[in-house]
Amino acid sequence: MPLTKEQIAQRIARELRDGYYVNLGIGIPTLVANYIPEGINVVLQSENGLLGMGPFPIEGEEDPDLINAGKQTITTVPGSAFFDSAMSFGMIRAGKVDLTVLGAMEVSENGDIANWKIPGKMVKGMGGAMDLVASAKNIIVAMMHTNPKGESKLLPRCVLPLTGVKCVRKIVSDLAVLDVTPQGFKLLERAPGVSVEEIKMKTAGKLVIEGEILEMKF
Repeated sequence: MPLTKEQIAQRIARELRDGYYVNLGIGIPTLVANYIPEGINVVLQSENGLLGMGPFPIEGEEDPDLINAGKQTITTVPGSAFFDSAMSFGMIRAGKVDLTVLGAMEVSENGDIANWKIPGKMVKGMGGAMDLVASAKNIIVAMMHTNPKGESKLLPRCVLPLTGVKCVRKIVSDLAVLDVTPQGFKLLERAPGVSVEEIKMKTAGKLVIEGEILEMKF
């Protein structure tokens, strides 16, 4: 079965390392805050001006003044700090963020990402993604493998307007975990019950398969 959005976030949380400063983009990435493994200390940064973001609040305990970049109510952890957007983007542009997790509409086999605009559709703006992809040391994309029409979102070249060029390192989709390599998308893991053949069929870009591909465990 393909992964749920929560399972995608759970798998990405395993990529976190002790001491990391992490920015979580809008959408599936925000869910990663709920799955930080025990025993590691990471600091979550939200580009609207918060360092030290916690998991989502329990229903009934929401504080409307505490929101992430996606306007969702959140919690804070002891020692968290609030500041303005200039300070927030100063951190991002100075390379102080160790890992950025973003959603995407398309990713190309060489690591280009398109995640801010579909021509002809209303958009509020590109948000912080342009700065994040230009400055991040490491970018993991959380995404659905195909669009609502069933067409692959992992492509030889992106069709939609690019947000960043050659910046994505890893993808966790509802079907698989893949590294972006000079040879193409390297298949590392597959979702439980999803075959390598299905992943092949739904990946338009070059797919590199070496040895046995293990199922993800939850």
